[in-house]
This record gives sequence, structure tokens and C-alpha cells, in this order.
Amino acid sequence: MPFDRTAIARARVLVVGDVMLDRYWFGEVERISPEAPVPVVHVGRQEDRLGGAANVAKNAAALGATVGLLSVVGHDEPGERIAALLEETRVTSHLHRDDVSPTTIKLRVIGRQQQLIRVDFEETPGREVLADKLEQFVALLNQYDVVVLSDYGKGGLTHIGRMIEAARSAGRRVLVDPKGDDYTRYEGASVLTPNRAELREVIGRWSSETDLEARAKGLIERLGLEALLLTRAEEGMSLFRAAGDAIDRYDVPAQAREVFDVTGAGDTVIAALATMLASGAALREAVDYANRAGGIVVGKFGTSVVTADELFGA
Repeated sequence: MPFDRTAIARARVLVVGDVMLDRYWFGEVERISPEAPVPVVHVGRQEDRLGGAANVAKNAAALGATVGLLSVVGHDEPGERIAALLEETRVTSHLHRDDVSPTTIKLRVIGRQQQLIRVDFEETPGREVLADKLEQFVALLNQYDVVVLSDYGKGGLTHIGRMIEAARSAGRRVLVDPKGDDYTRYEGASVLTPNRAELREVIGRWSSETDLEARAKGLIERLGLEALLLTRAEEGMSLFRAAGDAIDRYDVPAQAREVFDVTGAGDTVIAALATMLASGAALREAVDYANRAGGIVVGKFGTSVVTADELFGA
């Protein structure tokens, strides 16, 4: 029986994590610099997009879910820009302002239809702001069905262990887009969604699919997870769940017709997964749609969203 897309109108998703401003400078490249062997870009257009957890929230909202975003930005122009961009979406934003740390910016210079360089501006937010965010997180839990913790390693999820504990105590599923080589901080989460490189940092290189299954099962059991969703680029996705002494595995082939840009693809995947679960879909069904959403978004440029019409068909 096909999924009833009208159920998405009842989905309520809370996204928490590191937000950033994805800034693009587009220009023409007509010569090489006389100062160094690098192209000279004559910038003719600038575009700002929501990045990080803000892109996750925007993707969930584009699918039709009711979405809240809890994060930290600086008292600066990029922070104001993020707030303004969020006002253009259906996302309810709960942005805390940090007087000390600036808003994270990822600046990409584009010439001749390709990215020439990316420049990152980032600092860890103050701990006092993070403590305030934890208090508000607990207060917001009863308004949402599923929680997404989008960890970009920028310091916005310092209290992630306590967030997971509070959400699970409230009966909420917690999906985590992980970062780094220490997954013990995600203990008790419902589903982790690492890509291949991220998972290898934690469980090491696997020698075979059987070895991967054993390592995935061990990680699930150590952390008390419901499932592990491994995104595998051209190989699609693999969902792992412990089943007693065995492992329940579900593989979904990649659906991308053309890969143009993988920027933000992980954001789209976890947003679609959360939205489908909050809509009442079973985990495997939610993975199918998340995989489809990922296949659509890599055909677009930069941090982009997938709409409900694109995902389900107009």
C-alpha cells in the first residue's frame, strides 16, 4: 500500500545542532593571476543559503512537516542573514545569540561551473549559551514527535548526551547525524546516519560485507541503538538492526540519475527520514523515501531541498 502523503501534515520534527551560512560567490574566470598560478574570479553574483542543521530543518519543512530549529548564532551580519532566511521558510526558529563567537560561514567561490575554493570561518560558541539551549530543548520536547541532532562538530551540541536522555525519557525518537570518532556521546539514540568515511573512523575498515555486519552489530549493541543507517554514495544505503544473535540488514540501491553536487545530501537524507518517521511510516519505508530524497538532491547545485512533489510525484 503506497504511503499516504497527507500524513506528513501531522509530522512534527525538532532539529537541533550547528547552523551555518553557506555563502556562494559566482563569477567568471578569464585569466590567471600574475601573483601566483591561480585563477582570477571576477565575482558577479552572491547567494546565501541555509547550511548545517538549518538546511536539515528547511528540508523537513519543504516536505510539509511542522519544524522547529534550536541553535546558536553570533550577533553579526551572518547571524542576521540566517534569521532572515529562516523567516522565508516554514521553520519556527529558536536561535540563541552568542555575543562572543561569530556565526559559522562556509564561503564557496564558483567559476566556470565548478567550485574553486571553500573558505571556512568558525569558532565554538560560549558554554553559557549552550546551557540555555539545553533548558529550552527540554521545554520544547512535548511539541514534537521526532528529534534530529545535527552534529557538525562546531560545539553546538556540547550537551548532546543529556539531550538524548531527555528526549528518550519523553518517548521521542532521536536521529543523529554524527561527527568525529567518539560515538559514545550518542549512546541511547534511536538511529545514527553516518556515511562510509565517518563510520570507518569509528569501527575501522571492514574487510567484507560480513565483517561490516559484525562491526555494525557491535556498535548498535554498545550504544543501545535502534538502528544504524549507513549512507554509501553510489552504493545506496544499508540499514542495520540487531536481531538477537543475528543482524537484520536492509539494502537500498542508489537512485541518483546524475550526481551534480553532494553538498548537503546528508542533511536531506536525515530530514526525509525524520519526516517519514514522524508521519507514521515504518523504518524501512522511511529509509526508502530518504534514499529517494538523497538521489534527487545530489542532482541539484549546493545546499538544496527536495519538495514533497519531487519525492512522491506531483
